[in-house]
Amino acid sequence: MAGHAVSAVRAATAADVPAAAQVLADAFTGYAWTDWVLPADDHAARLAEVQGLYLAHAVEHGVVLVDDDVQGVVAFVPVDVPPPADEVWHRVAELHGDRIERLGAAPSPEPPAGAWTLATLGVLPAARGAGLGSRLVSEGLERVGDVPVVLDTSDPRNVTLYRRHGFDVVAQVDVPDGPSVWSMLRRAA
Repeated sequence: MAGHAVSAVRAATAADVPAAAQVLADAFTGYAWTDWVLPADDHAARLAEVQGLYLAHAVEHGVVLVDDDVQGVVAFVPVDVPPPADEVWHRVAELHGDRIERLGAAPSPEPPAGAWTLATLGVLPAARGAGLGSRLVSEGLERVGDVPVVLDTSDPRNVTLYRRHGFDVVAQVDVPDGPSVWSMLRRAA
């Protein structure tokens, strides 16, 4: 945006997790997958909490980037990331309630050896359109290095964004009574 300083992209810390989780909750409001896997009651609070749990794990085991103003966040984790602690999984299951089984409804193709997962990307609605999401993805891809990167998305607009960053659709699953999910892969050079 003309006249606005461009906020730097930096590694997120544990202290950034609450604000970054709220960014993701705001960004994923109305998103087909999260609307389908999280119950409608207290949806916004459930979404913020589950994003915080996942982000805290990603900060510990992967690459999580935010801009200085924390208007956007991206998280990458290796596909062999250790599972979260039992108490974290228990809380995730509570937040999903009777929809927990839906998490496995759209199986992704087997990732290549050594791959990383672009686990999440979100930009506050008011900050969209200025290229922040692309900057976060580009910087994250640079930091994880020349390795394959996989992701899943339930928004066809995201497919276009990720294609600009070298990702190709490798599978599409139309979940019965649920959203479509596109699995994408960015191959190592």
